Amino acid sequence: MCGRFRVSGAMFNQMVSDEIGCDFKAEENPDLRPSQNVSTIIYVQGSVEQQDAQWGIKPDWAKKQIINAQAETVNEKKTFHHAMQNHRCLIPCSGWFEWHDEGAPRKQKYLFSHRDEKPFYMAGIWFPGDVLQLVILTTAANNICRPYHDRIPVLIPTKAAWKWLEESITTVTPLLTVSNKLPITVTAVH
Repeated sequence: MCGRFRVSGAMFNQMVSDEIGCDFKAEENPDLRPSQNVSTIIYVQGSVEQQDAQWGIKPDWAKKQIINAQAETVNEKKTFHHAMQNHRCLIPCSGWFEWHDEGAPRKQKYLFSHRDEKPFYMAGIWFPGDVLQLVILTTAANNICRPYHDRIPVLIPTKAAWKWLEESITTVTPLLTVSNKLPITVTAVH
């Protein structure tokens, strides 16, 4: 995942609110980038709520900001282990972008969105502090996305949203793999 995604407007917010069961009001952003604020959904004391967080972390040892973590190793890495165990979140989006080299002077930009124009729920982990920060989890691309990029965000099905947010790491680990049956549409952006 290259590091950009889209958040639509009022209808998107209403769909997220209805599907997840919380009052969700994200600002519309057609090109959300690292270091910007992201509207997330977290689990707090028996309920889900919206919480805004900055996209990306910069540990003392890092030369640059970290915006993604690989799902295959996230629980093993010291930087991510505690957050993966205790601070999982959902990042609702209406699609994400990838750029693909097709031999032209500039790479072609593609939008990956839900076939039925529904929200996707990317898996993330958040880090407490003066400003909440988050990283998005990625996994190996499925057959639809692999021609464009080898990684995609981990997408949590709506029916598994609460499970991702509140259950143990052992229970949620199967959610970290990708399905070839995801309803993804790929559109060239000009």
